[in-house]
Amino acid sequence: MKQIYDPPLILYVRGAVKLLSQPGIAVVGTRHPTPYGSGMAERLSIDLAARGLVIQSGMARGVDTAAHRGAINAKGKTIAVFGTGVDVPYPKENTRLSEQIIALGGTLISEFPLGTFAAPQNFPIRDRIISGMSMGVLVVEAAEYSGTCITARCALEQNRDVFAVPGNVTNKNSWGPNTLIKQGAKLVATWEDVWEELPENVRLALARARTDESPAGETASLFPSADNPLSPHERKIYALLKADEVTQIDAIVEQLEQDMSSSEIFAALFELELAGKVRQMPGKNFAKSF
Repeated sequence: MKQIYDPPLILYVRGAVKLLSQPGIAVVGTRHPTPYGSGMAERLSIDLAARGLVIQSGMARGVDTAAHRGAINAKGKTIAVFGTGVDVPYPKENTRLSEQIIALGGTLISEFPLGTFAAPQNFPIRDRIISGMSMGVLVVEAAEYSGTCITARCALEQNRDVFAVPGNVTNKNSWGPNTLIKQGAKLVATWEDVWEELPENVRLALARARTDESPAGETASLFPSADNPLSPHERKIYALLKADEVTQIDAIVEQLEQDMSSSEIFAALFELELAGKVRQMPGKNFAKSF
């Protein structure tokens, strides 16, 4: 961070200080993502963290939270950059998430003194740290005027790589990543799109550091694998669902009532959830996993 304009004079740290010097990717986006956005943020974070990259984000609701959770699910490492003191988790519902990050060897950092509470002006200030400590910034979903766009702009000013996941052009949260791609950001569909842009010495070092227990290269996919086939009922429900929007349980029952009973639908949905192929969202809404 010595390379960036106006680096922080001091950093308060909870957790593993050594993570600050390890290669990482910042994953940032809107606080109100679509199921597609949160799914892609989590899936890409899982894949990248499993390969040794530190996932860096801002602990905000939405995409940031999905990124941290992805790193945790991969048993990888993640750094959360607070806009408050490191002893003041914000938002409050992420208190347990911040403790999980510490327990798994991750790090919480802030340039604000202990006890600093959430103030709107602090969050744009911390964005330069998220981008400055990273090798690149991955934008998942962001509206035209958002903190995520500030982070992307900081990355460009700091000569960091900028990556973006393309989105539905009719969704306002796609404006940020789609515009960045038009301006030259690297389009990202799977973890390989980020990995191939890393310096060769970093890729070699991460490859050597990986253990035999690391995941063997699962990637984001919208289709069931051949070695884990679905039952006929599961296939019908899976074909009905979408990855980028939710479907309410009543709509599923209504569309499939000619083919199966309600109890069969509920049982099939339960099995799909257990297999990690379907996610249940608030309000009994369902969407495909990534």
